[in-house]
Amino acid sequence: MENVTDSIAWHWYDLTCPFCYVSKSRNDILRESGFHLLALPFQAHPDVPAEGIYMGKRNGPLYDVLTKEAEEAGLPLNWPSRLPNSRYALSMAEQVRRHIPGIFPAVKDRLYAAHFTLHEDLGSAEVVNNCLSEFGIDQQDIKRWAGDEQSRKDLATSQHIAQQAGIQGSPAWILHNRLISGLQPRSRFQQLTAHV
Repeated sequence: MENVTDSIAWHWYDLTCPFCYVSKSRNDILRESGFHLLALPFQAHPDVPAEGIYMGKRNGPLYDVLTKEAEEAGLPLNWPSRLPNSRYALSMAEQVRRHIPGIFPAVKDRLYAAHFTLHEDLGSAEVVNNCLSEFGIDQQDIKRWAGDEQSRKDLATSQHIAQQAGIQGSPAWILHNRLISGLQPRSRFQQLTAHV
């Protein structure tokens, strides 16, 4: 695992977490301030069954806030009816980050879009594999990653490091050895990066 330095902003995300999805503007602030963003997988809901959980219609103040955040970030948001198990998608995204880091941000954005925009089942290995294929990732590499125990170990390692750092949910960041949990206001990130 990479070492923490002052120039690295560690960020733990889950591809099915709406707070992570709309946190793009926070990550943009970090990048624009000269930080290298190290995005690491964190499965926020490991108990979700393989078939997912039906969520139904999303109503209420919390969802209004998330919808507004998405609009301000220029992100389309079409609430999916189901919450899938994100383990496979996170494992495969982490393999892309480790093996083909140049396309990782775009792949991660595509996987977010699968869930929050296109109503594709992110719990489906076929859906995830097709998303990776769109970026020219060889089917043999995808098959090898999917069958490799190391991909599951990499996800478990990221999860363990997060938990050791006191992270209990997503999104979360470690910046200047300071833990930032949840979708904090943009102004907080601007203050934290003001003197970088």
